[in-house]
Amino acid sequence: MSRISDLAEAIRAFPGVTRKNAIHQITDVFPTSSFPNVIAAAGEDAAVLECGTECILFATDGIMERLLESDPYLAGYFAVLVNVNDIAAMGGRTLGMVDVMSMREPELSEHLIKGIQDAIADFNVPIVGGHTHPDCSYNAIDIAIVGSVKKDAVLLSSSAMDGDDIVFVMDLDGHYPESVPLAYVTTIGKDRRIVQGQLEAVAVIAEKHLAHSCKDISNPGHLGTLGMLLETSSKGGYVDIDSIPIPDGVDEVLWAKTYQGCGFVFTCDPSCSRAIIELFEDVGCRGAVVGKVDSSRKLVIKDSDDSYVLFDFSKDIITGIKK
Repeated sequence: MSRISDLAEAIRAFPGVTRKNAIHQITDVFPTSSFPNVIAAAGEDAAVLECGTECILFATDGIMERLLESDPYLAGYFAVLVNVNDIAAMGGRTLGMVDVMSMREPELSEHLIKGIQDAIADFNVPIVGGHTHPDCSYNAIDIAIVGSVKKDAVLLSSSAMDGDDIVFVMDLDGHYPESVPLAYVTTIGKDRRIVQGQLEAVAVIAEKHLAHSCKDISNPGHLGTLGMLLETSSKGGYVDIDSIPIPDGVDEVLWAKTYQGCGFVFTCDPSCSRAIIELFEDVGCRGAVVGKVDSSRKLVIKDSDDSYVLFDFSKDIITGIKK
């Protein structure tokens, strides 16, 4: 086994990737093609609904029960974080959220609510309604979010183009909390102007038409997230793993499995890569061109010594959703 094959096999077996495999089985039974106002849905970080000259972005995320049990504060905070990142990845700006809170333990709910409050302040997005179950036999927090974007500025994850640069941008100034060993926290305690500026940078990239596609780096990690983007776009590509930004002292396999507080994958015309990287450098992030998109439908990872097919989308699936 080599460095490259070890990394590839770790990613292919990673639950953050494998638990996505059933998504198409759900989306297949809820087709949207007969609804003319639905511009994009399955496979995107948020649904895109046409509304005049604007588009409404609509998304939701639920927090896993084991996170809520182990660290209710972070569960509340992340319930907001994952949603605002989904709106940002579409080139949008958030408008508001609603929540469904189900509680078995009053003490747990206090920490959960505090996490939500702090995230509302950090990201400057309100909760405008929701529903509470104060007497459940279980604990759960689910948030839905609405954002908006101009119709000509929507960033999809299904629109990568042959010859695009693959650009990773990441905030490397963070830490791994003991309670969530695969989450890299970058926004808690940071200047809110920086935190909000990181989300705004994506909206600026969308408005300036600098990128063809985008996705926020989520549970599948950076290469798994790129894999979802390429799968949905019916494309392939390669990544030089030595070009991927990484925090000092962090193992590359751990980093490949990490949910990032602020991290985005873009594909773009090579003439736009530097502008994307510079916009994120202005808000405390590191960016790099890490590879290229092609029509092979294979995601290949390589270093100076070796290469390996991480995903072959002619036979492999991550979500099973493609353009």
